[in-house]
Amino acid sequence: MKDNILNNLNVILDRIEKACLKSNRNRNEVKLLLATKTVSSEKIKVALQANQTLIAENKVQELKEKFDDLKDIPHTNHFIGHLQTNKIKDVLKYDVSCIQSVDRLDLAEKLQQRLTLENKTIEVLIQVNTSNEESKFGIQPENTIELVRQIAQLDRLKIKGLMTIGLFSSETEKVRKCFQILKSIQQEIIKQNIPNVEMNELSMGMSGDLETAIEEGATIVRVGTAIFGQRMYPDSYYWNENKG
Repeated sequence: MKDNILNNLNVILDRIEKACLKSNRNRNEVKLLLATKTVSSEKIKVALQANQTLIAENKVQELKEKFDDLKDIPHTNHFIGHLQTNKIKDVLKYDVSCIQSVDRLDLAEKLQQRLTLENKTIEVLIQVNTSNEESKFGIQPENTIELVRQIAQLDRLKIKGLMTIGLFSSETEKVRKCFQILKSIQQEIIKQNIPNVEMNELSMGMSGDLETAIEEGATIVRVGTAIFGQRMYPDSYYWNENKG
């Protein structure tokens, strides 16, 4: 198991390196985020011990289950799944430093209330539904800037950029379009110079399309399957949070 994970990790790091070279990007601009949904603590530890320190869960329950196992190994935890407001307390309890899936004002306001109560702040990315699929969460592209303006007024939330899942398709140019939409929204927000908003992060691209994402400006690529091995169901099952 260990050798497999380390080999897979090297393959992904090599792909990121080559994609950065090809698109004249500085390699330091692109972070690898390990998507650890359904991955055991034991497997995650292998990657953490190989100097990969950024991991993320989709489900609060999994965050909770693995917390004690992983807490003594230095790492940074993001949350990338659809967050229900009744799970906010748990997400904050388990040391999540960034929620990449903030997609509605109601969630942001409830986060603000809880963070105020606990005297904490948290980094957030705004999730945009660039593929316009009903199965995906995220704010519609045309409503993103307004949502950013509203959330920027909540002082406990630190907006750091945008996130999208993109289309699950083997047609590269269709997937690229999703990433280009996210990049253009980022550029528009930067131009508007909204107080309390940073737009340094674009979290987009996964195992199958990370090269395209890097070409289009990704600063965080999220990879799980290609490192830890196949899951029981395809990615689309896990990202369609309506399935429970």
